Amino acid sequence: MSCTLRMANAGDAAAILELIQDLAAYEKEPDAVEATVDSVATDLRGDSAVKIECVLAELEGVVIGMALFFHTYSTWRGKPGLYLEDLFVKPAYRGMGAGMALMARLASIAKTRDCARFEWACLDWNEPSIKFYQALGAKPMAGWSVFRLEGEALARLAEEG
Repeated sequence: MSCTLRMANAGDAAAILELIQDLAAYEKEPDAVEATVDSVATDLRGDSAVKIECVLAELEGVVIGMALFFHTYSTWRGKPGLYLEDLFVKPAYRGMGAGMALMARLASIAKTRDCARFEWACLDWNEPSIKFYQALGAKPMAGWSVFRLEGEALARLAEEG
């Protein structure tokens, strides 16, 4: 398979949201998606506090996958980083090279933009993805835990500020 990669624009928000919903179902959280076509479009345009970017994989004009990312900053390195929020390829198209092509494109973007690192998180039960990432040469960050504040806990702490 030879898919085509391209940078997404706000007009791709509906296709991206569909992939996000498919990913949420794969991750056993089908009802967790609160994003809308408008919120995705707004963030792709950079009209909000966060600017997201997304590379789309297409086959014969049909969107089959995405790599949605944004920039972080490494204080120790004094350089930006690239953070992959979501990588998803529709199940019918897995194993055909789209995931590899998307990851390679993001690595190229990171190098072009002089990023110090290219990072992402992966659910610990997602063995196929873990094996895929390890085959790329990626290593898990031993000794680090991901923390999250949301909902009431976030609201409570915000009240302190």
